[in-house]
Amino acid sequence: MTTRRNLLKSLALLPLAATAQPSLAMESPKEATRFKFSLNTSTIRGQKLSLPQIIELAARSGYDGFEPWMMEIEGYLKEGKTLASLKKLASDAGLEFFDCIGFPTWMAQDEEKSKTGFTQMEKEMGILAELGCTRVAAPAIGTDAPLDLLKAGERYKKLLELGRKTGVMPQLEFWGAFPSFFHLGQAMAVAAAADDKDAKILADVYHLFRGGSGFEGMKMLDGHAIDIFHMNDFPGDIPRTEQQDKDRVMPGDGAAPMQELSDTLKSKGGQLILSLELFNPTYYAMDAEVVIKEGLGKMKRFF
Repeated sequence: MTTRRNLLKSLALLPLAATAQPSLAMESPKEATRFKFSLNTSTIRGQKLSLPQIIELAARSGYDGFEPWMMEIEGYLKEGKTLASLKKLASDAGLEFFDCIGFPTWMAQDEEKSKTGFTQMEKEMGILAELGCTRVAAPAIGTDAPLDLLKAGERYKKLLELGRKTGVMPQLEFWGAFPSFFHLGQAMAVAAAADDKDAKILADVYHLFRGGSGFEGMKMLDGHAIDIFHMNDFPGDIPRTEQQDKDRVMPGDGAAPMQELSDTLKSKGGQLILSLELFNPTYYAMDAEVVIKEGLGKMKRFF
């Protein structure tokens, strides 16, 4: 007859027996992140090149794709050219349209302004869909502080639904010097409030620093939560709250903890697009090809 004491001994041995056999539930090591390299066209805006010229330079310099701004695409169309011809230019050069930068007021607290922003976003998503561009930046332009993050999450969910309809997914972007939406924590709260599997956050080295987010929070975002990361650096001799977009420097040339950030992004798994985004007048005075080749080389030092 099994006594209570013997039964307790048997139960105590079960965990040891379980560890003696290989666990089928044991997770395999996470695959390292695969990186693609992108050129945000702002980096050489000062050279006043056309989109075809930028595409040619980016391809020749070894980029995988690029991030144009909507105003550049609209300028191309105003010259009487077509979306089909622009798509062919990129395809022939072997470049992907990774993302596009625009400024619809979709998140604005004012209902009419938000409605106008959604209408504009749907129009721009339609343009990008024709180009084969599957992402669009979605900043909080048109908002005022304080921002209701739960309400913003509702609007972001609605925008994600529009993204699925058009095939162009909005990447939630925060700006470090923007009074109403400047912190990674705010972006994470809005993305969580959306409660949507397709929610994505578009972060940036400069904005993480300028808005006071720091870099530890990036460890909380896995490979599914981020598709694109804007690459740059910031000088160490200008106070944080006095820094401006024009002060951004090449990755590794500033005070950012670039190796630590590299290790964080490498650990996320999946695919991540690293896009060089600068606005520095010093680089605008240089030869555009020299600038973007240097930028690509400095990104690849860490990735």
